[in-house]
Amino acid sequence: MNNYKFLPKCLLSCLMVLSILSGSAQAERIKDLVTIQGIRSNQVVGYGLVVGLDGTGDQTMQTPFTVQSINNMLGQMGVNLPPGGPVLQLRNIAAVMITATMPPFGRPGQTIDVTVSSMGNARSLRGGTLLMTPLKGADGQVYAMAQGHLLVGGVGAASGGSSAVVNHMLAGRIAAGATIERMVETPFGQGNYIDLELGVSDFTTVRRIVNVINRNFAKDTASAVDGRVIRVQAPADLDERVNFISQIETLDVSPAQTTAKVIINARTGSVVMNQLVTLENSAVAHGNLSVIISSEPVISQPGAFSPQGQTVQAQKSQVEIRSDDGELVMLRNSASLGEVVKALNSIGATPQDLLSILQAMKAAGSLRAELEII
Repeated sequence: MNNYKFLPKCLLSCLMVLSILSGSAQAERIKDLVTIQGIRSNQVVGYGLVVGLDGTGDQTMQTPFTVQSINNMLGQMGVNLPPGGPVLQLRNIAAVMITATMPPFGRPGQTIDVTVSSMGNARSLRGGTLLMTPLKGADGQVYAMAQGHLLVGGVGAASGGSSAVVNHMLAGRIAAGATIERMVETPFGQGNYIDLELGVSDFTTVRRIVNVINRNFAKDTASAVDGRVIRVQAPADLDERVNFISQIETLDVSPAQTTAKVIINARTGSVVMNQLVTLENSAVAHGNLSVIISSEPVISQPGAFSPQGQTVQAQKSQVEIRSDDGELVMLRNSASLGEVVKALNSIGATPQDLLSILQAMKAAGSLRAELEII
């Protein structure tokens, strides 16, 4: 019987990642590694009202901003309510926040998707219609106008004090729900250079990208600014510049290996690592568990492991996991973090045990990797 199906999901995730990353680094397109400085998306946000709800809107007695918004909207349309009149108690209206992302080079008339989220005490936005709402950028300028019918993925029902809800009912999307009214200027056609930015700083990858660009174009076309930015000389003509960038994006580069890293999700207990993670000799005790990691040198004679006929020294590692009930699990040949996690899970260690042990190994200097907790 396959024992892997009894392992927790976090271990299976680790083993899958290790199997994927175990091979050598593959060449990737420069397009997948860098972005062009200044060519970016921009966020816009707005406040509006959703109408047409089936009694699931805000309870206006508890959300005064909804009532104020309704009064302001009616006043702009020429409907003036008498001062001191009765307080509106509408259950088919909800105050919402609208968010959207302006793509690079977005032009007036282009449409974008928007997300609508309740900010009051509405029970559902299902079936609602967003009224025309201006969307503003960080500078306070209006860049788009949003309006349309909401598509809410959730559904719910209530009867006799009981209710059932599937998925979320207080947020929805409007496909092509906003029209761009103002273009965000970009520095694409300005200057004699373009700057390429790596997603993650790495001096080796920067140097490889520079070499590939200079090898395929004129010498000194590209130069490294730092461990993240590559400066490239670009044609002044916009059509030629677009063609030039297109050629650069399709070039293949083998990125450098990343640093050894272990990522732990403290909320879910997930543990993910890459293939470079190793461990030093150590012994760990946690509750009723004991972990002993050791390695000893092994001398291989010519012809055994070295095709060049040289005597080489390798490491023979051993991992032992003990619990109070006398159960012993032993792994040989390689003291990798994957084997430690596998051995701990095989004797019933919980995800919290894993988190505590990995943190202790890092503090003691036994874990040769960056430990990131999210």
